Amino acid sequence: MPAAIEIRNLHKYFGENEVLKGIDFHVDEGQVVCVIGPSGSGKSTLLRCVNRLEEPTSGQIFVEGIDVCDDETDLDQVRSRIGMVFQSFNLFPHMTVLDNLTIAQRKVRKRGKEEAEKIARANLVKVGLADREDAYPAHLSGGQQQRVAIARALSMDPDMMLFDEPTSSGSRALVGDVLDVMRQLAAEGMTMMVVTHEMGFAREVGDKLVFMDGGVIVEEGDPREVLANPQHERTQQFLSKVL
Repeated sequence: MPAAIEIRNLHKYFGENEVLKGIDFHVDEGQVVCVIGPSGSGKSTLLRCVNRLEEPTSGQIFVEGIDVCDDETDLDQVRSRIGMVFQSFNLFPHMTVLDNLTIAQRKVRKRGKEEAEKIARANLVKVGLADREDAYPAHLSGGQQQRVAIARALSMDPDMMLFDEPTSSGSRALVGDVLDVMRQLAAEGMTMMVVTHEMGFAREVGDKLVFMDGGVIVEEGDPREVLANPQHERTQQFLSKVL
């Protein structure tokens, strides 16, 4: 059975700057893999290469065995399997919560209004926002907006979820609410790749922890072991600042 995500010798340049320097990486089905590291280490670029929001310079990326870098690949079809949650919520400000959750279902999944709304409401229940379907994003807290963004991604029935620092722009209340939803998804067996600063979440929920620095994977392993006893000096230095 192919890995959910497999990356082979991935390089990414922005101009002269090599941001990813030969990354080999995989996420198995049902795994929660947390990626940590200092700002500028290439974490978010790696995540965004998975569904080609960033164009790799060289290397291969496979999603459920499909080569996403192959020009013959139907990228929209592959992306429909991958839910993505960003640091900023990217909700449509002029639409209600319910409309934000149904527009892609109707346009991409070709679902009827009734079916799309039923699925949307089920996912709002899942993230604890069943009573906010008629609200506009401006009337929601940051944590609520991020949970709407997660519900929107889930409404597309993805096989896996990518999270790009989903809790880095908010209060502790935002962080707690959003992490609770992510814990629930992990418990249900959702495959997840999470770029995060939340070491407690990585320790508690992660199956694998990956530490990146300077565009390379420095160390990876069981989150509890890596956090308690990092083997590499760069990992030790980073964790001494954040733990």
